[in-house]
Amino acid sequence: MNTLLAHLPALQVVVPMVAAPLCLLAGRAGLAWIIAFLAAAFATVAAALLAYQTLHHGPISYAMGGWAPPWGIEYAVDTANAFILLLVAAIACVVLVFCRTSIPKEIRAGREHLFYCMYTLCLTGLLGIAITGDAFNVFVFLEISSLSSYALIAMGGRRKSLTAAFQYLIMGTIGATFFLIGVGLLYMMTGTLNMADLSARIPELQDSRPVLAAFAFITVGLALKAALFPLHLWLPNAYAYAPSGVSAFMAATATKVSLYVLLRFTFTIFGSEFAFGNLPLLWVLLVPAVLAMFAGSFSAIFQTDIKRMLAYSSVAQIGYITLAIALANPAGVQAAMIHIFNHGLMKAALFCAMGCIFYRIGSTRIDQMAGLGRQMPWTFAAIVTGGLSLLGVPLTAGYISKWYLVQAALQTDLWWLVILIALSSMLALVYVWRLVEALYFQEPVPGREAVREAPLSMLLPTLLLAGANIYFGLDTRLPVAMTENAALLLFQGPGG
Repeated sequence: MNTLLAHLPALQVVVPMVAAPLCLLAGRAGLAWIIAFLAAAFATVAAALLAYQTLHHGPISYAMGGWAPPWGIEYAVDTANAFILLLVAAIACVVLVFCRTSIPKEIRAGREHLFYCMYTLCLTGLLGIAITGDAFNVFVFLEISSLSSYALIAMGGRRKSLTAAFQYLIMGTIGATFFLIGVGLLYMMTGTLNMADLSARIPELQDSRPVLAAFAFITVGLALKAALFPLHLWLPNAYAYAPSGVSAFMAATATKVSLYVLLRFTFTIFGSEFAFGNLPLLWVLLVPAVLAMFAGSFSAIFQTDIKRMLAYSSVAQIGYITLAIALANPAGVQAAMIHIFNHGLMKAALFCAMGCIFYRIGSTRIDQMAGLGRQMPWTFAAIVTGGLSLLGVPLTAGYISKWYLVQAALQTDLWWLVILIALSSMLALVYVWRLVEALYFQEPVPGREAVREAPLSMLLPTLLLAGANIYFGLDTRLPVAMTENAALLLFQGPGG
């Protein structure tokens, strides 16, 4: 047992990686789902154990293959990435339960085992990005998660799914190329790819042009991967035309992992003094973040497809996270990480609820949802809960996010940001109300037969995710403790 625990950092990635080809070889949907679910469940338990160990006993360094860093590849786990690992693995596990019933209806028959192969491979990539302590390994896992994401989106069953996947492929490739160029420049100047080693060597080279260029390339590449405005053009179609389970999984995890990497490189490797003191990163992030908060919400208001509405809402929420990063203080980093976690819960619940509706009526257009709230009360309850959390209403997880964000803004004396946060939240109220009004206050579509709730295998994961938005709005001990510790670790900066 002790040996198993000692190798948990490696098993966190290896188990889902091995499960992916096993799903492909299984050939049958049922067996492939069991393999994928067991891998995701193991990853969740491993992430929880790593989170407990890092929170109570400090960071973990694991040398892959016994080769000590910086010569070998290191898996470095602290409370910052353990928190991300827990979010990614837990969401993947819950959404897989949802997919067991939803996927056969949304993708072509006979391809279910291919779907679970790609899903598990995407999970592998996201976990690898979060846990690795090697900069080039970040790129490798970034490509693993991206390539599998393109395939998952293309399985949506509509011609627009292929267009969305191709658009994401082009934009994602550009982002990955920028990131790789940045890593290459760092290696040229430092002779190392180990993140801890990079953080120790970069302070001596901060004024060199290659390091400045590397920082610019890495920041733009990660901003594109995270869909920061105006580099978000791939996101609305990708979320709207992917299968429901894919939309829920990606919305809750993919952009959040990219934002975590941005945090890690900005504060741990380059350092806040370099990024925000020597360079004008404050305004480079702050201006797009504020624009995202309003442009995303304005766009969401006018959408007729609810999945696209939720996608544009994600653009706005990514703006909140980036705004918190731009504040460049421990409170801002903590607010960013709390909202990464809470937004993952919100969007997973809302996209799963949309999946329940799509399962019954075959559409996510708002004009087709009239009156469904009275026929699908549990699904409607999940939508209302997720919507309230999105608005930041007290007793929800979203309120905790907004509270910490406002506190961080006030600490930097940027009181006008508080007004902008409040105004953008009012815009969110408009599009959330449009959905509630259509579902509950409009008469059902004429001639449509009565609609029942989705099967329990879809409804229960949806309600679990919605309930998590309430639970973490009431009991904040875990996210607050982990993010507070994570913010202090990230702010130690180069060589810290």
